[in-house]
Amino acid sequence: MTEHEKPAGTLHGLYRDVLRDDRGRVVWERDWRANTIVGDFRRLLAGFVRGTPTSTEGIVGLRVGAGSDTWDAAPPPSPPPGTTSLVDANPHTVPRSDLTFEYLVGGAASAAPTNRLQIVASLGPNVPPWPDPNHASATLREFGLVGRLDGADVLLNYVIHPAIAKDPASTLQRTIWLVF
Repeated sequence: MTEHEKPAGTLHGLYRDVLRDDRGRVVWERDWRANTIVGDFRRLLAGFVRGTPTSTEGIVGLRVGAGSDTWDAAPPPSPPPGTTSLVDANPHTVPRSDLTFEYLVGGAASAAPTNRLQIVASLGPNVPPWPDPNHASATLREFGLVGRLDGADVLLNYVIHPAIAKDPASTLQRTIWLVF
């Protein structure tokens, strides 16, 4: 059994990144890695199952942050499932309208709902729009999918990863799998 194929009933997430230069050439790509499903994801799912009056909007965006530069000295820690926000107090949010969603069967797209959802975000040139007053560079170290539950944004999953120095001309393609 591979990391992509855990037994039924185990809610888990995976992600991989590909960085491309200004001409679209692959600079580097990372293998699939696990991400942490946090507690509010389960509350959001419970809201969907319960239905009215709980207001759920599902995934509303992907937040990316600079995290902590102390994570560069040693491998980044695994975040606890109780995490509720990114470390970066001013993360950039990629809105839902800029994300691509597909159901998957194995690695192929499916028109019908399945137990695997793929979310793809392309952070193109000048995204995030850093440096800015809160960020000295466009180095990324964390991300999380954000949902909305009863009108409040909640973190659904969270990843702390090795630093990605994204220059203003490059594109980072982040692919996330959520397996239910």
